[in-house]
Amino acid sequence: MNVSPKTIFPCPPLTDEDWPAEIADLKAGFAGALNVYRTMAHHPALLKAWAPLRQHIVEDSALGAVRLELVILRSAHRMGSDYEWVHHVSRARALGIPDTRIQSMRGLPDGEDGLIAQAVDALFDQKHLPPDIERGVTATIGKEAMLDLMATVGFYSVLGFILMTCDTPIDDFVAAEMAERPLT
Repeated sequence: MNVSPKTIFPCPPLTDEDWPAEIADLKAGFAGALNVYRTMAHHPALLKAWAPLRQHIVEDSALGAVRLELVILRSAHRMGSDYEWVHHVSRARALGIPDTRIQSMRGLPDGEDGLIAQAVDALFDQKHLPPDIERGVTATIGKEAMLDLMATVGFYSVLGFILMTCDTPIDDFVAAEMAERPLT
């Protein structure tokens, strides 16, 4: 982590040396891999409780990998979370999503991507899915995926609150990728 010594974070990502013993089992997995979870490790009980929901949202969602990334990208854009945006640009690229499609999630894309963007926007703006959007989403991706879409927006909103409050730095490997290959 390249952080200036003058930079002070409210909850800096914990180092391996400072990792809490009560969540030692999480360090070798997802929790030790990213600054967001190293920040959350300041509250071991929260991170431990977070793990099963993260498993469902990130690994087992009815949205599928591509739709999940589009929901997260739109949520990151709406939250203004640079950390989540660049991390999920990286993940979206790894899935083969072209930069133009990724970038479109900052605007109003067409088709299913546009429906996803409208659904995320409705959750941020209206705090629910209006009946027409709910029906469209359910008809297009299914009821379970519609529920997972809402859960994903909530999940990543909470992460955004933590990241932006704690000013969590973007992980070095993602920052390097973005510097080498900026989003066009």
